[in-house]
Amino acid sequence: MGTLFSELGPLRAAHAQGPLVYADANVPAPLVGFMRDRLRWDVLHVVDEPAWRRATDLAHFHRARDLHRTLVTLDHDFLEDRRFPLVESPGVVVLSAPDDRALRKLLTEVDTFLRGRAVVSPMAGQKLRVCPGWRA
Repeated sequence: MGTLFSELGPLRAAHAQGPLVYADANVPAPLVGFMRDRLRWDVLHVVDEPAWRRATDLAHFHRARDLHRTLVTLDHDFLEDRRFPLVESPGVVVLSAPDDRALRKLLTEVDTFLRGRAVVSPMAGQKLRVCPGWRA
């Protein structure tokens, strides 16, 4: 018997219409709804898991990696390579925009960037800082 992901992950990935994402507590619920409903991403939001809400950034980083999900956050601390090494990265997308409308636009651009990549861990070993004017 393997891990929960090794047993259920391939089935989940086969039915996912978009990337598998781990959204930390800094991502507001309306933005998570946008990712789920409009972009059709499979989003695990830590706010939905009471035991995970107060976990450290490092715990979220490792949990996203263990679940083979790209970590999406507004927290720029995840860009620190010493604390969050690329070699261990599940793939991190750090968003930065002045308001909800701009964040939705950025996520739509990220969606275009991610389409055509693997659903599971499409950015493993990478970090992407996304702000208005970014280039894929």
